[in-house]
Amino acid sequence: MNTLQIQPSLRDLLWNPATVTSLPGFLLHLGLAALLGLILGQAYVYFGQSLSNRRLFARNFLLLTVTTTLVISIVKSSLALSLGLVGALSIVRFRAAIKEPEELAFLFLAIGIGLGLGASQALTTIAALAVILGLIAIRSLVRGSPDHANLFVTVSSAAPVKLSATQILEALTACGAKANLKRFDETPDQLEASFLVEFNEVKQLEKFNQQLRALNQGVKVSCMDDRGLNA
Repeated sequence: MNTLQIQPSLRDLLWNPATVTSLPGFLLHLGLAALLGLILGQAYVYFGQSLSNRRLFARNFLLLTVTTTLVISIVKSSLALSLGLVGALSIVRFRAAIKEPEELAFLFLAIGIGLGLGASQALTTIAALAVILGLIAIRSLVRGSPDHANLFVTVSSAAPVKLSATQILEALTACGAKANLKRFDETPDQLEASFLVEFNEVKQLEKFNQQLRALNQGVKVSCMDDRGLNA
């Protein structure tokens, strides 16, 4: 194929009239996907109850919504591309475990936004997201906030000197902290317990660590900030 033949082929590939006509709408849908992904992320950070780092996890929503919009926009007009997408997704394996059902629900919502915008259903998608976020806000207001925890604390203890949940709660109470047990996993070799904890100052956290070390030197304590802790 000589140069004269290559140039028309490149022009047909990059300057398809149908593609050029649909490009403004496609870019608009990508922009809406990015905006709605950001809004969804902020809603997850504000209303979510997950023990994971919600701010870090929420960053995935923008990329997920935009990518889903891109994929659906490409394959929606072609049965062959749709079948190819199914085949491609069948070989994808996700290694990261989703421990919180709430995380999975928000991920599905982000994908749903991308599907709607990719299918050129912008108004329906925006209206549905507004209703869903409204329901989430109402649920949060009705449920209220039973605690004012400012830290997520995870304690891991291995055999043979494995701590119990009762010992951990007693240590928290002894240092003046308020705590609610949120997750408890135990095997013959290890215990892992997660708490929502209210510490008023750093000294309480240090005292808690010291009491746990006195019970078991090998204990592992992980703290994740939720609302901040005063010095």
